[in-house]
Amino acid sequence: MDTIYALSSGNPPAGIAVVRVSGSAAGDALAALAGSLPEPRRASARKLKDNLGHILDDALVLWLPGPRTATGEDIAELHLHGGRAVIAAVESALGEQDGLRRAEPGEFTRRAFTNGRIDLAEAEGLGELLTAETELQRRSAMALAGGALSRQAEEWRETVLRLSAQVEAALDFSDEDDVSALPDAFSVEADAFAAELRQWLERPRAEKLREGYRVVLAGPPNAGKSNLFNALLDDEAAIVAPTAGTTRDVLERAVSLGGVPFSFVDTAGLREESGDAIENIGIERAREQTDLADLVLWLGEEGHGPDGAWEIDAKCDTPDRTVKTSPMVSVSAVTGEGVAELCEKLVDQAGRAMPAPGAVALNMRQHAIIAEASDALSGIGGETDPLLIGERLRLGRLAFDRLLGRTSTEDMLDALFGRFCIGK
Repeated sequence: MDTIYALSSGNPPAGIAVVRVSGSAAGDALAALAGSLPEPRRASARKLKDNLGHILDDALVLWLPGPRTATGEDIAELHLHGGRAVIAAVESALGEQDGLRRAEPGEFTRRAFTNGRIDLAEAEGLGELLTAETELQRRSAMALAGGALSRQAEEWRETVLRLSAQVEAALDFSDEDDVSALPDAFSVEADAFAAELRQWLERPRAEKLREGYRVVLAGPPNAGKSNLFNALLDDEAAIVAPTAGTTRDVLERAVSLGGVPFSFVDTAGLREESGDAIENIGIERAREQTDLADLVLWLGEEGHGPDGAWEIDAKCDTPDRTVKTSPMVSVSAVTGEGVAELCEKLVDQAGRAMPAPGAVALNMRQHAIIAEASDALSGIGGETDPLLIGERLRLGRLAFDRLLGRTSTEDMLDALFGRFCIGK
């Protein structure tokens, strides 16, 4: 297998740049640049030179012999000054060495998976960690990358194997007239196992963490939606004017409040008819958005909003407004009154719909596989034929193997690791 190299730190210029080399020729590559191999796993200051003896950089180097490394292979790390020219010169020197090539996106992590340093669920967690933008996303990704789901899947697999052993024993020691002599505790354990899987399937999903809690601002024209939208974002994202129908289309922005990801949506004013064809399209899109929302903030006439919407008494600084009798919050985007209170309530509401901090949130692939296992294992406690029970248990075990990547297609792996950056 080729030895690969890539810049593993952020884009230059930077204070420090880390170039990583992984593979059987990593030691030779490091010795060629640094003059000799340093002591394993101890940082060493070296002058890096090209094959003509020209000094490339004064660097800190690390020699990490496998298999106890991130990729399971020999690894060399070069901690360089982070200028573009320095990085380019060192990468050029590496590229001139036999057996070395530039890494493809996600190739370091894929080698870690191939060499058994991480499983597929942990690799997915690393992918989520690289794209995490909020504290909630980071903590969930850390749990997944740290093996929380992997350990749980191993426990599920052990449960399947234990139940399967009881079925095998029943088949081995039964006679032809009695092939259903399973222990009484079997049904209890099997039913509890199936219930545990169903609970995992009911958890908030990873997609919600990525997309954010979707909050749609709705109401008639000039109700103050765009003003409140801007106040929640602390930005002038939406055009605000006294003319009715200023907002013609859906305006969506992602933001983090209290470490929780949100997606706020400003919509066209809702009214029955408009002489403007473009505004009518905006009104239709606004109605569609209220159906997609996790929560609607209703700024219109009290009681006329969608079911479950929060009544917002907007423009509370305006004395001649129609005051709502029981609003969730009274706000003024002009003075800022009530905006902080509304944000606190939104964070509390979204927090209950999001995965708990540090809890694993299943992605689409993981959820589908656990659903397959749940379907296979549901009802086995009431099944009487050990042969059928054994087949269901086998299907459940295969599902957990796929969850951890023990049986995976190359296309699926290509899609997963192709999302990673070069150098990871």
